[in-house]
Amino acid sequence: MTQKNEVHVSSGNIFADLGLPNPEERLVKAELARKISETINYRKLAQVQAA
Repeated sequence: MTQKNEVHVSSGNIFADLGLPNPEERLVKAELARKISETINYRKLAQVQAA
């Protein structure tokens, strides 16, 4: 049995694609969290140092 997968083109905002409320705000928060995480990893900070 073969299954067909549907492909949907993204709007560029997964939160909007999922129909969640306030998708723009959620995307900004997610991008900020990613940048903070990247900075912590780049600086090789321990959890206590990052806090």
